[in-house]
Amino acid sequence: MQSGSVASSTSEMSGASLRGEVPSAIVLGCAGGNLSPFERDFFVAANPVGFILFRRNCSSPQQVRELVASLRECVGRDDAPVLIDQEGGCVARLRPPHWRLYPSAGRLASLPDPAAGRAVRFAARLIADDLARLGITVDCLPVVDLLVSGADPVIGDRSYGGDPGRVARLGRAACEGLLEGAVLPVIKHIPGHGRARLDSHHACPLVETPYQELARADFAPFRMLAGMPWAMTAHIVYTAVDPALPATLSRRVVTEVIRDEIGFDGALISDDLSMRALGGSLGERTRRALAAGCDLALHCNGKPAEMEEVAAAAPPISPRTAERLASGEAIRRGSASDGFDREDAEVKFDALLAGARISERT
Repeated sequence: MQSGSVASSTSEMSGASLRGEVPSAIVLGCAGGNLSPFERDFFVAANPVGFILFRRNCSSPQQVRELVASLRECVGRDDAPVLIDQEGGCVARLRPPHWRLYPSAGRLASLPDPAAGRAVRFAARLIADDLARLGITVDCLPVVDLLVSGADPVIGDRSYGGDPGRVARLGRAACEGLLEGAVLPVIKHIPGHGRARLDSHHACPLVETPYQELARADFAPFRMLAGMPWAMTAHIVYTAVDPALPATLSRRVVTEVIRDEIGFDGALISDDLSMRALGGSLGERTRRALAAGCDLALHCNGKPAEMEEVAAAAPPISPRTAERLASGEAIRRGSASDGFDREDAEVKFDALLAGARISERT
């Protein structure tokens, strides 16, 4: 694996491993609830920036804590980011009986204001408490894609609605709730997945909306949350910007829209490279996503041959990426609040939801 080619000062900023190596610009998954001998050896050699967990990896609190510790031990970094998609609703990797199942974004957004914002923040704060107890430090939440009529249902009730301003306000409430619990939010799917008429897990959506409308609506929630520490790209072609390449692989989209128009300067991670929206081999996808300006390439399914291909194509993180990751970690540590009373938070959260149920029956 390529490593050690960046100056030592950058290694310090990026949280280089105890081996003194600069981590590779990838985030990887694993196959099950504990690491196989292959996975241990592979992660030691590949030295990814971090890891992502799915339902297949989470069976009990103690098991998850041990898995997280094992992953970090492989790379020799106690602060290596461990990610998860814990949104609530249909996208929840942690589920009963060990963890609470939270309402979807759409369900919370159906509450009247200001109750909706309070409920979103309570939900995120409770989720952060769940994650922090396990050692998970990054949640791929909130989805600030707009809900658009006629679009593929892949976003659906994962969205806070169709009003850009309200989506941004509720998205900010989710970010603040996570940060209070020492968990970094990831705004997704930048610069906006809401208009897609295909599910990017299976095909590459084409959005032909004029740029002015995209800038006014779809990009707006991301622009209003541009100060957040992490964002995840959309595997979508926006013909008004780049008619040939999806955002994840497009330097024009990353530079002109995400970095300039939206103003996001945090850590930019690709959506899962194994999704069928992207063409070419996994090695090509990795190289092209990083060349386009993504800080990190994400591969989720834990398949050994695929991970080897992704890792072989990934260079060490750049000095700028190291700075972005270090800034995010500083935000995470600095935003955490003390004295969280989970029981009180759950009572208040449940009261907000109960109030909505009562009003729905009257």
